[in-house]
Amino acid sequence: MCRSLEHLPVTCLERAKELKARFGSFLLKQELSIMGHSQKNKKRTPEDRQKWSFHELLAHKEGLCAFTTFLASEYSEENIAFYLACEEYRNTKSSSKLCAKARKIYEEFIASDAPREVNLDHETRNITLKNMEQPTLSCFNLAQSKINTLMEKDCYPRFLKSAVYQELITQHVG
Repeated sequence: MCRSLEHLPVTCLERAKELKARFGSFLLKQELSIMGHSQKNKKRTPEDRQKWSFHELLAHKEGLCAFTTFLASEYSEENIAFYLACEEYRNTKSSSKLCAKARKIYEEFIASDAPREVNLDHETRNITLKNMEQPTLSCFNLAQSKINTLMEKDCYPRFLKSAVYQELITQHVG
C-alpha cells in the first residue's frame, strides 16, 4: 500500500527534487524556444557568466534555464513563470485577445487560491484586480515589478551560491 512521504528515505526525496528540477528545466527549454524568448547569440564563457547581472541572466537562454531550475528546486518556480507570462502578455498584438489572456494570468497566478499563486501584497492584488476591469498591456506591470524585485533581492543571491549556478559556471563551452 502507499505510505506518506515522510516514510520515504531522505535520499529518495532529494533525488525526486533533483529530477523534478531537471525535468522542469527541460520543459522550460522547449517553452522558451516556442515563445522565441531565447537568444541565439554565441555561447558565453564561464568568465562572462560570472559577470551576469540579474537582468542579463533573465535575458539569456542558458541563464534563464538555470535560474528556473534553481527556483523549481526551491518550489518557487511560479515566480519566473509569472514573470514570463507577463512578458508574453505584454507582446500581445491583438487587443481582442488581451482580456482572455489577462484573465488567464490573473486566475493562474494572482487570484486567491490560484494554482500557482505568487506572493503579492494585498494592495498590489487590489490594484491588479482593478486593472483587470479594462485590461491593457500594462495592467500587470506593478505585480510583475514586485515579483521581479522579490526574485532579484531574495532568490538571485541564493542562486549565486547554489550548485545549479556552479554547474552553469563550469559548463563546457562549445
